[in-house]
Amino acid sequence: MDLTHIHLLLNHFPIVGTLIGGMVMLWGVAKKQKNIQNTAAAIVLAMALIAIPVFLTGEPAEERVEDLTGISEPMVEEHEEAAELAIWIMAAAGVASLAALALRHKSSSKPAFTLATLITLLAFAAMARAGYYGGQIRHSELHTDPQAVLQDHPRKN
Repeated sequence: MDLTHIHLLLNHFPIVGTLIGGMVMLWGVAKKQKNIQNTAAAIVLAMALIAIPVFLTGEPAEERVEDLTGISEPMVEEHEEAAELAIWIMAAAGVASLAALALRHKSSSKPAFTLATLITLLAFAAMARAGYYGGQIRHSELHTDPQAVLQDHPRKN
């Protein structure tokens, strides 16, 4: 298994896991359930940690596929830019979740968990956007421009 495989294997976790963590945290805050909030913050923190190798293996994955037929170079660039933004927002979600966990026994935990929830949901959106662009790199059938599909995969006569 090489770095490209690791990138492809792990890249779904920060998207799906952050959505799950964010929704569970939102539920915990809404229901004022400390144990649910704590569990959700731990999930988000884990997803922030998993996002690190996903981000770090992105460049080696790009180098491996950049010369293959059918690779959309503009999508590679869009994906890379989206991933750079997403990793920073994900880091903020991880730090906010860690801070909320550290404050869980204090009266200031409600604002901390509320802030962590908002940043986590923003991190999900950023990660989903990066994943969307990542899927378009190789999957020309997902392109919104039908001509792009024909250019990437011309018909054989």
